[in-house]
Amino acid sequence: MLDHLTTEQRNPASDRIDSMSSLEIVQLMNEEDAKIAVAVNKEARTIASAIDLITDAFLNGGRLVYMGAGTSGRLGVLDASECPPTFNSLPEQVVGLIAGGKQALTNAIEGAEDRPEFAIADLKELGLSQKDVLVGIATSGRTPYVIAGLKYAQERGAQAIAVTCNQENQLAEVSNLTICPIVGPEVVTGSTRLKAGTATKMVLNMLTTGAMVRIGKTYGNLMVDLRATNNKLVNRSLRILMGFTNLPREEAETVLEECNGELKTAIVHAKRGVSPETARELLKEKDGHLRQVLEDTDDGI
Repeated sequence: MLDHLTTEQRNPASDRIDSMSSLEIVQLMNEEDAKIAVAVNKEARTIASAIDLITDAFLNGGRLVYMGAGTSGRLGVLDASECPPTFNSLPEQVVGLIAGGKQALTNAIEGAEDRPEFAIADLKELGLSQKDVLVGIATSGRTPYVIAGLKYAQERGAQAIAVTCNQENQLAEVSNLTICPIVGPEVVTGSTRLKAGTATKMVLNMLTTGAMVRIGKTYGNLMVDLRATNNKLVNRSLRILMGFTNLPREEAETVLEECNGELKTAIVHAKRGVSPETARELLKEKDGHLRQVLEDTDDGI
């Protein structure tokens, strides 16, 4: 039964939402959404612990795997797909699995979330190992697909992290960590794509961004390890390179081209006065941390 779940309770603030004007609906939803960041902040220490686990996995050749059904699954796939263009990460480093497969991204696959065997099959196909971290996402905290996935991850020796929005949940029993922002009843009863969905996306943003920063994908708040796959990202790479070096645009374009579009390599090449090959070696020695390469004056160069 779902009746006892916080996310399934009726919200008294929206009891007469069908009598409200458009502006009143917007104001009501905004007031409810203002509670989300507070709820997520209460889980800060647990989220930070999860980031540490994911960082360790990345540094040891492991992956972050998201698993969920419906909205939860779509949010995991979304967050995973945003990592390669943002952080120049390999597509297989952060993976999103959704109950019912790719078709479930745009269509409801009836009953897929209730099939635990689907989760095990998906993780076996992925080759989940003890190096990996599995993040199981289920707002209700009771989705069989996610519970089975987390349990399988623990059996394989992988770290299992749960993300839910209900204090009374079954995920904690099969997880190493449980992230649980309590956002309260939805404006439309049971519509967890609203506050619960927003809270989930906030948490996932923190997990991937935090871990990517920890492994050297940024310099300060600049995306220095981005992959320039379109005009917007090419222009961003050039702006960052010009900001570091004060080079005019044409010279910056030449430097970036000499470094095969690798922004961090181009920055080290220009700032340290070394060849692109040496720049890559220096970055490799510092595990990709640009700041450490630029500030290290004891490397003999």
